[in-house]
Amino acid sequence: MATDGARLPVVAVVGRPNVGKSSLVNRILQRRDAIVEETPGVTRDRRGFIAEWGGRRFEVFDTGGLEPGGEGLDARVAEQAQVAIESADVLVLVVDASTGALQDDHLVAESLRRAGKPVVVAANKVDDPRDIPMAAAFHRLGLGEPLPLSALHGRGSGDFLEALVAELPEETGDPDEAWGSIAIVGRPNVGKSSLLNALLGEKRSIVDAVPGTTRDPVDSELVMEDGRRIRIVDTAGMRREVQIKDPVEYFSFLRSRQTLTRVDAALLVIDVSERVTGHDQRIAQEIVESGRACVVVLNKWDLLGSDAADRERLERFVLERLRFIPWATIVRTSALTTRGVQRVIPALELAISSHRRRLPTSVVNQLVRDAQERKPHPRAGGRSSRILYAVQAAVAPPRFLLFSSGRLEPAYLRYIEHRIREREPFSGSPVEVEVRIRSRRQQEG
Repeated sequence: MATDGARLPVVAVVGRPNVGKSSLVNRILQRRDAIVEETPGVTRDRRGFIAEWGGRRFEVFDTGGLEPGGEGLDARVAEQAQVAIESADVLVLVVDASTGALQDDHLVAESLRRAGKPVVVAANKVDDPRDIPMAAAFHRLGLGEPLPLSALHGRGSGDFLEALVAELPEETGDPDEAWGSIAIVGRPNVGKSSLLNALLGEKRSIVDAVPGTTRDPVDSELVMEDGRRIRIVDTAGMRREVQIKDPVEYFSFLRSRQTLTRVDAALLVIDVSERVTGHDQRIAQEIVESGRACVVVLNKWDLLGSDAADRERLERFVLERLRFIPWATIVRTSALTTRGVQRVIPALELAISSHRRRLPTSVVNQLVRDAQERKPHPRAGGRSSRILYAVQAAVAPPRFLLFSSGRLEPAYLRYIEHRIREREPFSGSPVEVEVRIRSRRQQEG
């Protein structure tokens, strides 16, 4: 599997911390996709979005602030920004016109000159037309004409976008949508980013021992051996909502939850060394309610002892704690050593295919007839409800409609689902079974 493939032109938005990079990305997209907060260092990973201006489509990456000489997490943020610079076709250097050209701006500009790529200098925070002359101070960076603008109010953004599009290379390859999409979800610090890096074979997401390192969903793309592409979103750790006090973390949580509505499947990562917590169960319930397909990754499996009986007991415990999502596929991995990671993508591929599968109406009705003959619905009040007709009404997730002569007990609906799964397992996908009661007149008609 490879991670390279056909793509749109790539634009990397870079600059020192707190100059308005995310605000400018939101202005380019004309929607609030990048988290914006008056706190330096809010954006940590490089994030890709599809944008369009003047009929040209391109991918724009929001990056963490470049801080020359940073240590620890700051150094890894700078490393991620450097990766974005190397992979981009055009660079946008965002500077703060209200502060003038600082030493860090000059250091960042020097690194961009070494990249040898087209650079557009966005002199941000020119919120008042009288401040436009302040942008001229950035001529000394040696990167061409600085463009005054206000990402907050939109002033000057049209001229900036025209200049940016003029630097774009021609589109290459096929920018069609990916075959499938998945969201990597789980509570903080269970190894989601490590798993993403192992899947892609590159350090795409920052990995750090500090819980909550990833705050924004980070889109990546993986190309399978047959050429089909899967879009992967590494989401921020889904903390318990009642515990979230930091507004940035709160919006990250909401964005992670919203991500589930935009993908085919969820990859639920659980730190098996900490067993299955109540928080893990709540995230699994979010997946169930979203109707997404699911693969459960029991990560850090290598940290368990070698005793077979202990592992078997743990597996029974996991299945019991996740009993409300019995259809999910379970894979055991160690993201750091990559052991078991090769089984994740095939499991996801099967789950997505199951999520989209449709059974012919004739097959569904035969299944239901056989199920009723095998076990009729129990009588209630002297009458026995029966299923008159059945059809698969939808996919993603598969949804079956049962037209019946009366109310069907929940236990009987579960029985029908089990009979359907005997014919077609729908591995890794939920199956919905709904009832429509036909009136006597409708039945006679």
